[in-house]
Amino acid sequence: MDTEPKTGGRVTRRRVRTRANLLDAAFAVFAAKGFGRASIEEVCEAAGYTRGAFYSNFSSLDELFFALYRQRADLIAEQVAGALAQDGPDLDVAQSVDRVTEVLLLDVDWLLVKTDFLVHAARDPAVAEALLEHRAGLRRTIAGRLARARGHTQLPAVLGDADSAAHAVVAAYDGVTTQLLLDKDVDGARAWLRQLLTALLTDGSGRAR
Repeated sequence: MDTEPKTGGRVTRRRVRTRANLLDAAFAVFAAKGFGRASIEEVCEAAGYTRGAFYSNFSSLDELFFALYRQRADLIAEQVAGALAQDGPDLDVAQSVDRVTEVLLLDVDWLLVKTDFLVHAARDPAVAEALLEHRAGLRRTIAGRLARARGHTQLPAVLGDADSAAHAVVAAYDGVTTQLLLDKDVDGARAWLRQLLTALLTDGSGRAR
């Protein structure tokens, strides 16, 4: 058996490691083949586990897929929150934009998997609802930071409130990463995202209005 059972309500370290290895293997398989063309057997082979190990951790490929998406989406939210938290109440928009664009996960393989997940979610209302909640969580992180800076840093009036500004930031990220999927230019994507966010959140000069 490739995994250990839960003991007294505690998840064993081996089980945690097995789950992590399955997620890593699934990421590689999904990026190479696409979610719709990958099988449980291929994920198990890539991870070096049996189907029994798989079913000890996930009930289906769909569940594993969502766990993988949640893992990466949470990482992005943590990166954004960490970058935005470095300023005091007087938010330095230009410096925050620089930090966010430097740490954001701009990985082509992840974007391939993410795109597969978006298409999957578009055809499954339950998955779509969960995905929308994760995206809303990312926006709340950004909006909360922008709201805390109000009174110190004025955002362009066209964006309205902090929630609208957060929507704009996420939309900019979505647009830049779509282009990155096609041209594979990571450095160009970071530079373009930096310029776009600076233009959105300031007067375009890097100085907050």
